[in-house]
Amino acid sequence: MKIGKMDRERTKSFEVSQEAVYESYLNVCKKDGGAGIDKETIEEFNKNLGGNLYKIWNRMASGSYQPPLVRTVLIPKKQGGFRPLGIPTVGDRIAQGVAKMYLEPILEPLFHINSFGYRPNRSAHDALAQCVENCKTHSWVVDLDIKGFFDNINHDLMMKMVSYHTNEKWVLLYTERWLKVGAEQADGSIVSREKGTPQGGVISPLLANLYLHHAFDMWMGKYFPNHPFERYADDIIVHCNSKSEGEEVLESIRKRLLDFDLELHPEKTKLVYCQDYKRGEKHEHNSFVFLSYSFQPRSMECKFNEGRGITAFGAAICCKAKVSIREGIRVVFDPHKTHLPLEHIAKKLNPKIRGWLNYYSRFNADIAKRVFYYLNELIRKWIKKKYELSGIKWVVRKYDQYVKTDRNLFFHWQKGII
Repeated sequence: MKIGKMDRERTKSFEVSQEAVYESYLNVCKKDGGAGIDKETIEEFNKNLGGNLYKIWNRMASGSYQPPLVRTVLIPKKQGGFRPLGIPTVGDRIAQGVAKMYLEPILEPLFHINSFGYRPNRSAHDALAQCVENCKTHSWVVDLDIKGFFDNINHDLMMKMVSYHTNEKWVLLYTERWLKVGAEQADGSIVSREKGTPQGGVISPLLANLYLHHAFDMWMGKYFPNHPFERYADDIIVHCNSKSEGEEVLESIRKRLLDFDLELHPEKTKLVYCQDYKRGEKHEHNSFVFLSYSFQPRSMECKFNEGRGITAFGAAICCKAKVSIREGIRVVFDPHKTHLPLEHIAKKLNPKIRGWLNYYSRFNADIAKRVFYYLNELIRKWIKKKYELSGIKWVVRKYDQYVKTDRNLFFHWQKGII
């Protein structure tokens, strides 16, 4: 798509192509996202699509592009509290995408094999699968928690890293501007940024990976090559063979990160024992949470042990994720609102249920599926109130009738969670 006066492209200061701007626009459309500080949605942006895209290209190519302020939104965390999310404008997301498309092919081949977050063809499930296997062969885990990672990235160090991999002037110019752009808070106040990169930006995950690539990944590979790790953005698990090894590795990592203005959380960072429970040893920590999966001793059947139960270290949906799912269900489904048909509720809930089950059923699926018994109870409450039934027998009978009539009504019913 030609978005403007192509004959003028040759006279610009920087070689930013209109095709790249349009491709970035298509990527932004796929991910949708909320409006930024200008309150302009993608639909509103599209009303003057050609003009808006031309303006972005013209300013980027001439060196005059200035990122607008970022709108700050507080997102609840599963573990409690809130995480600030920086929402750029639609136009700025497109501009950031142009820079990302330039940088990613350069950086991606260099990134560490044990880095999984925000990378093409790598997923949280890949990181979890590797973590499960490493827990089988290593007795101890260093569970790292970096305090406010995205908020504490050193701008000078970040720019040195970017300039180490490219000397493209427009990429360096706009990356520095994106790092320093201010943020509008919920109360309308403006906060300047001397460090950090806003979570929510298109280019922020790539920059964050680059920062920890130099600060952590390559350093671990050089000085602790026998200690495998999984890193998903700033969530990091390191595997060790003994407690003393873990203590040594942890102290070295702590010192290393301080050189990059990063600090480990003193309470959330911990050493975890994760293997032989037959010896009856007592340890301070025997569980950890990684990517919303809880790794801990679990009772399970063993076909090589005449069907008797054994205790093994394994992964399953964590408790806080269970609570979060129940809260997500309650937001959509109030069983007292019987004027809303079940079909309406199912239509709203099914995309969420599908996402939850697809993610949390990767390991110990039965534990994840039990969470949705809660939804079945809410459906029975809706039936009882809707049809004014007094006995549990009649409620169950009506519920079974719904299931038999349309097993595909709810996604979890399709998966046999009745």
